[in-house]
Amino acid sequence: MNKRIWDNLLRGLLLRKIGFVALGLLALFLIASILAFLSPYDPNQIVVQDRLQAPNASHWFGTDDYGRDYFTRALYGGRISLSVAFLAMLIATVVGTAIGTISGYAGGRVDALLMRLVDIFMSVPSFLIMLIISVYFKPGIQNIILIIGLLTWMNIARLVRAETLSIKEREYVLYAKVSGQSAFKTVTMHIFPNIISTVIVAATINIATAILMESSLSFLGLGIQQPNSSWGSMLNNAQGYIGEAPHLALFPGIFILLTVLSFNVLGDLLRIAFEPRVNQR
Repeated sequence: MNKRIWDNLLRGLLLRKIGFVALGLLALFLIASILAFLSPYDPNQIVVQDRLQAPNASHWFGTDDYGRDYFTRALYGGRISLSVAFLAMLIATVVGTAIGTISGYAGGRVDALLMRLVDIFMSVPSFLIMLIISVYFKPGIQNIILIIGLLTWMNIARLVRAETLSIKEREYVLYAKVSGQSAFKTVTMHIFPNIISTVIVAATINIATAILMESSLSFLGLGIQQPNSSWGSMLNNAQGYIGEAPHLALFPGIFILLTVLSFNVLGDLLRIAFEPRVNQR
C-alpha cells in the first residue's frame, strides 16, 4: 500500500474512533490466543468437584460441566476459531482471485462457463452444502478449513472479475498485449497489482463470514470435536446449562460477536481507504 492509502486509512481511523476499538479488540484476541499456553490451567483437565462454578477469583470465566477452566478453554478456542477463519479465508481468496481474474481477462466462453459455475454455487445456500459435506467427512480442523474455504470464494470471484473487466481495457494493458507480452505476465504485472485493494477488502470481510460458519458448524456438533474447543463448540456445549450456568454461553457468544463486528468495521475502513473517490477529497 502506498503512502496515500495509509494516510486515508489513518484519517478514517481518526474520524471513526470505533476503528481503533476494532483494531484493539482484534489485537487483544490474537495476542491472548497466541499466549494461551501461559494460563496455569490445562484446558482439557477434568476436575469434577469444580464443575459449573460461577466466575470467581480462581476461575475468571468460571468452569464448565467437566470442571475445566473456562477462561483457558476460551483462549484455546479463540486460537482454533481464528486459525480456521484465517486459513479458510486464504483458500477462498486464492480460489476466488484466480477464477475471477481468469474469467475477466479471458472473456468469451471461458468467462461464461466460469460465471455459470459461480451462479450454480451461489444459487444453493453455502451453509446447506457445508452441512451435507460435514456429515460425510470426519469432523476435524483440516476438513472444516477446506469446506469453508471452498464454499466462500464466489463473492470474491465476482468482485475480482468486475475489476479485471474494467482494468483490462485500459491503455497500459492494451499496450502490453500489442507488444506481445504473455497473458500470464500481463495479468501478474498490470492487472493483479490494480485489483489487490479489492482482494484485501473482500478477504477481510470474508474472515468474519468464516468465523460465523465455523461457529455455526461447531454449534451444531459438526465442527470442532471434544476435547478441543472453539467458540462455536463452547456454545454448543452450553445449550443444556443456560439456566444453571449462563456464563457458559455468554463469554463465547460475546467473543464471536465482537470479532465479527471488528472485522466488518476493519473491512469498511479499508474500503474507504482504497476508494478512489474518497482518496481525491
